[in-house]
Amino acid sequence: MRRGWKIAIGVIAALVVLLALNAIVTSKETKSAEVTEPGGRILSLDGGDLQVVDHGPRDSSPIVLIHCFSCAINWWNGMMPLLDKAHRVIAVDLLGHGGSEKPGSGYSIPDQASLVAQALAKLGVRRATVVGHSLGGGVAVALAEQSPDLVARLVIMDSRAAPEEGGGLGTLANLAFVPVIGQALWRIKPDFAIRKGLEVAFAPGFDVPDEFVEDVRRMTYTAYKDSHEALDDYTSEESLADRIAATHKPLLVIMGEEDQIIENPEAAAAAYQRAVPTAFINVIEGVGHSPNVEEPNLTSELVLGFAGPPKAGNRARRRTAVQEGVQNREGVRAHP
Repeated sequence: MRRGWKIAIGVIAALVVLLALNAIVTSKETKSAEVTEPGGRILSLDGGDLQVVDHGPRDSSPIVLIHCFSCAINWWNGMMPLLDKAHRVIAVDLLGHGGSEKPGSGYSIPDQASLVAQALAKLGVRRATVVGHSLGGGVAVALAEQSPDLVARLVIMDSRAAPEEGGGLGTLANLAFVPVIGQALWRIKPDFAIRKGLEVAFAPGFDVPDEFVEDVRRMTYTAYKDSHEALDDYTSEESLADRIAATHKPLLVIMGEEDQIIENPEAAAAAYQRAVPTAFINVIEGVGHSPNVEEPNLTSELVLGFAGPPKAGNRARRRTAVQEGVQNREGVRAHP
């Protein structure tokens, strides 16, 4: 019996050591940038290399797309062909995501915004309509704070105005943030578990595409963990709604009524409206956290109506033009 206890204790001790070593190794993993998207290119920047795609006529007014947490450029694939017919459209993989570099640090919202600003400067982009989805909404706002000349208008899509609005990512995803356990689960995660974790990013019953599972697999543990914490850190200092108000940028907010990550999308929309009374607020029925994926046609229509004429020299835009574009669409509630 005594020998059995010694063996058991030895096995437990060995497991503890292995888990600790795995946590150290997993947390130190980094990856270089690589092209993962058709037409993608890698921009070498201070702080990390980013993958971008750049479509549409170069002499038209630009639209910049910034994706959500654990996502990539391919989350915009349903919208880009609709936007780039008349506009120059630039989509960016944030640091730690998609084909962009995955270093050991640099995932704060201000750091991400600084890299996006560098990328846009290299591409010669100014006065863009910047569309941010969830985490990307925070980066879009920080970009407007840091580099106001780069941003003409802001589109916020299912981004929390404040941390307390969040309902969380679900049990499976949250386990990944537990020290030691999280790194262990990261090593052994099967595709079905990743897919299950991604289901909260859509309305119930939505079929998660295989390529979105691959997007998560491309990430490192540090990129996953630090990117998740970044938006809460940023909005804890000052709410996203108040930050937007301080930029004085025209604002369009798009929310999915069945968002499973934001507990009350209507309340979040109201928070943006209070902070920016002139904002255009649209809540789409039957859609979850990702209108860009679930309803790309309608979402593109809203963005195009807000962005205005495609030629950069003609920036005139009337509020009625955006409102009329959505008031007659079934399933969209346009707030005044």
